Amino acid sequence: MGEDVSGDGIPASTVVAVLTYRRTHLLPPLLAELVAQAGTVEPRAEVLVVDNDPEGSAAEVVLGWAAQGIRYAHEPRPGISAARNRALREAGDAAALVFFDDDEHPSPDWLATIVGAWRAWGCAAVAGPVEAQLAVPAEPWVLGTGVFDRPTRPTGARVRGAGAGNLLLDLRVVRELGLRFDERLGLVGGEDTLFTHALVHAGAEIRWCDEAAAVEYVPAERLTRRWVRRRCFRSAGSWSRAEVLLARGRTGRWRLRGSVVAKAGVRGLRALLALAAATVTGRARARGRAVATLASYAGLVVGAFGYTVGEYARPAAAPVSAVPGPALAPVAIPAPAGAEERDRVTQG
Repeated sequence: MGEDVSGDGIPASTVVAVLTYRRTHLLPPLLAELVAQAGTVEPRAEVLVVDNDPEGSAAEVVLGWAAQGIRYAHEPRPGISAARNRALREAGDAAALVFFDDDEHPSPDWLATIVGAWRAWGCAAVAGPVEAQLAVPAEPWVLGTGVFDRPTRPTGARVRGAGAGNLLLDLRVVRELGLRFDERLGLVGGEDTLFTHALVHAGAEIRWCDEAAAVEYVPAERLTRRWVRRRCFRSAGSWSRAEVLLARGRTGRWRLRGSVVAKAGVRGLRALLALAAATVTGRARARGRAVATLASYAGLVVGAFGYTVGEYARPAAAPVSAVPGPALAPVAIPAPAGAEERDRVTQG
């Protein structure tokens, strides 16, 4: 599907969408790099910044780059899903849309690499790795959770879901399937999980490109035990919630819930034993790993019943405790990235 030319023989066009919310200080170096890389693909890629701040705080900074080909769009409706859907609309008739977060920085030749992979493979989407760059050294307990570890996969490997921080979408496939990001998840997260799993469920293919790498800057306030516990819980809940939403009918949903609960019981007990042993021996990394596993399985269980944490909630937003959704057809959910133990949750 990801052919590299249009029907009239013109190379397929690409839009790079940066979603931002009140982090204007991060934009100048990112935009400078994206302007430099936009010309490495043919035709030249367009760079779009979607500002999700109702006050439009990024306008002045981004409009200063208009002469370099940067386009600004203001999406005042709160939530990452609304911003992603705005990017889909703003992309117009482009063939590919590449999502990139405002707190990331691309590696050299990133854009040419991810676009080239898509054109070579003809797949519906290409995902790349995002490596964490910590603002300050993290304590062993936090590092042991694996939350900031970079997942590695062979280039070309098929994946069953992906985050949207470094993700190329073939818009012709997206339009054909009528897919959009679920705006009920805009302030709780997991909208990209549900979107990419729905894409795969529809028969489309997502492939991994390990060379199309990005670096994410992780601020000090995220390097705490509380933050990583919440991230493990929320991330795992997003995976299981997507699995249940895409299950076939009431029976299928309850079967999946039962499987998640059973596995969580067994592996949660193992994690408790590991935590006790690590506490006795004073191994901080092992304690962090065990707690992360417990938080992940707890998240998987509650996510399977439709509950998730409002990780991106804003002061003016109404609290979200449960987000109901339609029952679609089944899809297998990959486990949340970060800890090897959690990676086995959906396996036998």
